[in-house]
Amino acid sequence: MEPSDIIIRPVSSESALEKVEKENKILFIVDPKSNKIQIKQAVEKLYGVKVKSVNTMITPSAEKKAAVVLEKEFSATELATKIGLL
Repeated sequence: MEPSDIIIRPVSSESALEKVEKENKILFIVDPKSNKIQIKQAVEKLYGVKVKSVNTMITPSAEKKAAVVLEKEFSATELATKIGLL
């Protein structure tokens, strides 16, 4: 599976943007068939950052959401600006 097929779109809600600023975490809607390792590799390849951890959840609308925590040397705020969230 290609990285661009795994990452569908970033989440731009108010609570998601709060996590960007306070927890160095970015939320993405991802392919429901993807696993945490594939999500981690896709984010690292697409955006050139190092991922510390990935948590996934299924939303009530049956979409898979991934909370991606970046390593300390990378800023989620800078990545959010780069992809157009801020």
